[in-house]
Amino acid sequence: MQASKGFLAALALTALSSAVQAADEVVVYSSRIDELIKPVFDAYTKQSGVAVKFITDKEAPLMARIKAEGENTPADLLLTVDGGNLWQAEQMGILQPLKSSVVEQNIPPQYRSSTDAWTGLSLRARTIVYSPERVKDGELTTYEALAEQNWEGRLCLRTSKKVYNQSLTATLIETHGAEKTEQIIKGWVNNLATDVFADDTALIQAVDAGQCDVGIVNTYYFGRLHAQNPQLKAKLFWPNQEDRGVHVNLSGIGLTKHAPNPEAARKLVEWMTGSEAQSIFADINMEYPANPQVKPSAEVAAWGEFKADTIPVEVAGKRQAEAIKLMDRAGWN
Repeated sequence: MQASKGFLAALALTALSSAVQAADEVVVYSSRIDELIKPVFDAYTKQSGVAVKFITDKEAPLMARIKAEGENTPADLLLTVDGGNLWQAEQMGILQPLKSSVVEQNIPPQYRSSTDAWTGLSLRARTIVYSPERVKDGELTTYEALAEQNWEGRLCLRTSKKVYNQSLTATLIETHGAEKTEQIIKGWVNNLATDVFADDTALIQAVDAGQCDVGIVNTYYFGRLHAQNPQLKAKLFWPNQEDRGVHVNLSGIGLTKHAPNPEAARKLVEWMTGSEAQSIFADINMEYPANPQVKPSAEVAAWGEFKADTIPVEVAGKRQAEAIKLMDRAGWN
């Protein structure tokens, strides 16, 4: 009889534990706008029964908030863009390793932290946009070649204050060293057709309008603008196909150091690196899935295939401070 009571008590505890686990809520601090992530979280909730609460803001305030909240943070996960930002979060001590064989199987190592602090979810190429009316066939080759004299007065750039350009410069330093990279950046600055732009969309519109002939942008900005204006004349070019390949960065996610629900958070991340979530997330954002087994949307695929740089994305963070100082010396505002 006593054993029977013990058995019943154990069953009751198991049932209670299952109910609590099923009721788990995962809290995500996200720097991505609501409409780009809500469909993904809604799909996960529908499938798992686990609610996903997300709070959106810019990456810097979110990281500062997690740091300030410390052990009392409600955040389980930090979702943001660019390896540089994820690296910074890792260095701030606000992330912890998320060990998962599922994530390791789904996402290539160059798109994950070497310490398992974060993983990529979607990819974007920072590539060249150009005017087919004013740029001759064969004239475009590499990022580095945009520093040559024939591009004088023809180049547009976004501000150096944006992490996307800092990460591109960081990978150039990794490839060429600081001295050569500074020469390249100075060449870009010398070739500017106008002042730097605040965002990639305005830059693409400037190329389309004839204000400049070429620029450097993230692919998804091109995709969004093309969807709004199918008559867009500007096109994408994949540079460095004869050597290291196109610079690729990512959006990614990391487990916070004091996550209240680490196990539930791990399951969400594993699902987000799988085929269903990868298709939803990448398609909505007009990005490339970080999982190589998942194909991009038809619209993204229409831009053509390219060879991507295999430099680990975390290099963008490791060399970020060096890149910022170099860009400043070179006069890139």
